[in-house]
Formats: sequence, C-alpha cells, structure tokens
Amino acid sequence: MTCRVLLRLTYLAMSSALALLRLLPMSDREKDVEILTPRHQLLVLQRQVGKPPFTDIDRTISSPSPVS
Repeated sequence: MTCRVLLRLTYLAMSSALALLRLLPMSDREKDVEILTPRHQLLVLQRQVGKPPFTDIDRTISSPSPVS
C-alpha cells in the first residue's frame, strides 16, 4: 500500500516539475493563451450542455436539514 502511495507521489512530483519546465521558456503572452484556452472551452461546453433540471429528490438531498 505504501509503495503505491510513494509511486503516486513520485509521479505527481515529476509531472509537476515537467509542467514547470515547459512553462519556463514561454513568453507572458503564450502563458496567457495557455490559461485562456481551457476557460473558453469550458464556457462553450457549458452553453452546449446547459443546466440539468433538478428533481424532487435532488432538492430534498441538497436542502439543509433542520437542527433539532
């Protein structure tokens, strides 16, 4: 179990380090584009999908329960 955790932590550390190294040679404009592109994609997807309708069960689960 601990071996899997250590392997996962090593993987996360290495992928973060590689992502940081990839950003070093970029200009500020390229970094801004890198940030804005996923935001735009998310907005387009939200417009296409819309909000799901709530059912009575959803409202019951998400409503706060009275404190006794």
